[in-house]
Amino acid sequence: MTAAGKSMSLIVTKGSLDWAYPPFVLATTAASMGLDVTMFFTFYGLTLLKKTLDLKVTTLGNAAMEMPMMGMHMVMPNLMGALPGMDGMATSMMKDLIKKKGVASIEELREAAVEAEVRMIACQMTMDLFEYKQADLIDGLEFAGAATYIETATNCHINLFI
Repeated sequence: MTAAGKSMSLIVTKGSLDWAYPPFVLATTAASMGLDVTMFFTFYGLTLLKKTLDLKVTTLGNAAMEMPMMGMHMVMPNLMGALPGMDGMATSMMKDLIKKKGVASIEELREAAVEAEVRMIACQMTMDLFEYKQADLIDGLEFAGAATYIETATNCHINLFI
């Protein structure tokens, strides 16, 4: 345990650009506050551990997506997500907004998590299921299954599913 005596675990299940921010922001913030942090990457969240990231945003199924444009917030209707090229346009808009606002990239946040000694576990079942190789992922990871995560989570003060 840390000096603060608190700990947090996160299950990371999504690998899109917009879903990558919450777990890394929360993990790095908690670590900077002295909490022991464990992140368990499973299913599509495992892609966030790839050495090379090419994260995208999809408007489909994200009815709450609003982008600041022309002094107002433009809603991206679900129907537009079905049009060819919309995911690319939404991704480009999001990346431009992130850069314009000076928000750290996912790569930067991930590096901050490594530097803060956040424990990152890649789900071995997902590795096998999607045929990932350890060489495809960043260094310093643990490879384990759900039992390892559950053992950790049962001892944590905060458990989040993202």
